[in-house]
Amino acid sequence: MTPMPPAKTSFVCLPCRASYKQPHPARTRDGETERRVCPRCTGTLIHVGSAFAPPPRRDTEGWRVLSVLLHAGVRFHKSCCCGPGYRPRTLREVRERMAYARRTGEPIAKALVGPDLP
Repeated sequence: MTPMPPAKTSFVCLPCRASYKQPHPARTRDGETERRVCPRCTGTLIHVGSAFAPPPRRDTEGWRVLSVLLHAGVRFHKSCCCGPGYRPRTLREVRERMAYARRTGEPIAKALVGPDLP
């Protein structure tokens, strides 16, 4: 019986608008994860999770939305039975949720992933 290959997860480079599937990051002795480097620009790749589907490279708005989500700490990890849950896809949805977060004091990351605004 052959061993299973290691599971892969997604990493992105925002400046290059590129996504790469790579093995899960290993932890170093000090608890940090190993740094992944973009093969195009040698910048640091961001671990986004295994349930990530990148927008097309030409989709400027999609990559801007993704940048906001990643900088807010939102990632795309699978839950027990379905995908990562709701994620905004347009800048309008992002603006609405950020305004809601400012108005209510809810953390931005939580407001961004909530499917319905009250």
